[in-house]
Amino acid sequence: MKKYIAILASALLILSSCDKQFEEVPMTGSLTGTAAASMVEQDPSFLTSYVNGLYSYMVKYNTQSSSSIVHDDFGYLSLGLLGDVMCQDVICNGTNNWYVYDINHDYGMYTWARPFQFWNFCYTLIAKSNEIIDFFGEEDPENQDLRGYLGQAYAMRVLAYTTVITYFQDVAAGNYPNATFNSSAKGVPLIFATRDGRTTDEVDQYSGRNTLDDVCKFIEENIDKSLALLNGYTRASKNEINYSVAQGLAARYYLLTQQWSKAAEAAAEAKSGFTLMDNDRLHAGFMEIEDPEVMWGFNHSTETMTSYASFFSMMSNDCTGYGGLGQDSRCIDRRLYEKMASSDYRKSLFNTPAGDPTAATAGAKFPYASRKFGYVAQWLQDYTFMRAAEMYLIESEAKFKGGDATGAKSVLQQLMDKRDPEWVCNSLTFDEIYTQRRIELWGEGFNYFDVRRLAVDVIRKYDGTNFPASALHDFPAHDASWNFQIPNRELQNNPAITEEDQNEWDTGEDN
Repeated sequence: MKKYIAILASALLILSSCDKQFEEVPMTGSLTGTAAASMVEQDPSFLTSYVNGLYSYMVKYNTQSSSSIVHDDFGYLSLGLLGDVMCQDVICNGTNNWYVYDINHDYGMYTWARPFQFWNFCYTLIAKSNEIIDFFGEEDPENQDLRGYLGQAYAMRVLAYTTVITYFQDVAAGNYPNATFNSSAKGVPLIFATRDGRTTDEVDQYSGRNTLDDVCKFIEENIDKSLALLNGYTRASKNEINYSVAQGLAARYYLLTQQWSKAAEAAAEAKSGFTLMDNDRLHAGFMEIEDPEVMWGFNHSTETMTSYASFFSMMSNDCTGYGGLGQDSRCIDRRLYEKMASSDYRKSLFNTPAGDPTAATAGAKFPYASRKFGYVAQWLQDYTFMRAAEMYLIESEAKFKGGDATGAKSVLQQLMDKRDPEWVCNSLTFDEIYTQRRIELWGEGFNYFDVRRLAVDVIRKYDGTNFPASALHDFPAHDASWNFQIPNRELQNNPAITEEDQNEWDTGEDN
């Protein structure tokens, strides 16, 4: 099998590459000391560029600093997209090779680019957050802007650590729908800021593969600190994390770790003040962060957009990017499509089995092709990182798993009133909650997170499947092909991680 494919194209298509190799670069260092703390105290606006840098990195092209052209690396949303195509709900149909290795679980070995991309992205966010945290002394600031800046850095560490443990460990024990969180499994290194107050021995102790339980304790410390600091902070724009978003990040974490009451409470508080999309807004392309349902995202400008190397290039079949060109039309799995009632507004976000021969782009003509994500000139679609609908789904699932089926149904009903006016559920099941989550969040980067935490078997080979022949592989929940290996650079540079600590991995192509 070839390990890379280069595609020569016109000025429209640009040169793309799926090379599995990468060029490694060092992490950003940290600024510490009383001089830095004094500088911030004298001029709080000094930190603005550092905080903005966190969000700029989240939408950065080529976060891994590869020497190749990597149009599948465009920051945070690229991680979710890559996870989606490894699962069962998002199908790639077309003429190109984008994500072919990811789709077939053949990209997880420690020497290849994908594990490095995920690891590097998360730990760069952690390093940048630590840099901000270390501008502060031991005491929390009284200035509300400074409290907000510090709180955002702690919240970003929650996001980064929650993400990295999901991709680099089998976080579940057992199987769907009764899987449990595997807290004793090997986790990831903890990288502390000076302000965390760890001794040299503790820094060394936690620099290797801690248990998930150890990592989770640190995540929860960051949740508590972020919420305390962000309470009362008014953000400048939806680009920033505020108290509601920090609660949303906490809700995601508590859902992963099955702390049901905390997940339900955090989700309920997170969504307070946000309004679910009506039918018109549901069909507006999911590209405007000023929509009242959007909790957090990134407002792109002509300076920050990354054109073909972008989420909408890959996910919008009506866009002039790779999806629209038909190189990789994003389609919904037939089984999931058929779970939507004809009265469900979301069903019209996808083509019927007949496709749409009248569509203006090649990618939008396919059967079951997504029409969910839109397009505006100059690639100025905003990125959405968190919506209120997700919080309704977290609250419903957490209440149900916590034994409150009545409360779970009531919360889900509020969402479904906006999605399917004819939805009726006499006896709510967990399958129904999970199905509605898959439909609502389709293509937004949550499928991998859910498949892994719930230990779902991914079955693509079934009668009537609309997966292309090249992707007809099934992946049991605990198959070794799911886990990314610790990347080579970490093995070379971190003496606390040995080959014995490495994740088991094998290509999934034989499934």
